[in-house]
Amino acid sequence: MPATALLVLCNTPDADCAAQIAQTLVERRLAACVNILAPCQSVYRWQDKIEQATEVPLLIKTTAARYAGLEAALRTLHPYEVPEIIALPIAAGLPAYLDWLVQETADA
Repeated sequence: MPATALLVLCNTPDADCAAQIAQTLVERRLAACVNILAPCQSVYRWQDKIEQATEVPLLIKTTAARYAGLEAALRTLHPYEVPEIIALPIAAGLPAYLDWLVQETADA
């Protein structure tokens, strides 16, 4: 694998926000692909209260080299004060797919 591939998890408040973030990340080559998943129910503690919210998860495929730019874009585009942004290394995958991921996130 020529570059470290990452899977970034990020929940959004609704489908419109998810679509706008996904489109922007791919347009800017910060992500090769973003999957917009079905809404889910989240339960979490925020400011000393237990909260519940319906959220739309994103699975964002990128590289370690593009992560800083992706995180900065998410912080700007995302409406939450503290958005969930979690990056996991992709340990293995189809070489052709991983090559495509690297090509699609290369600086233009």
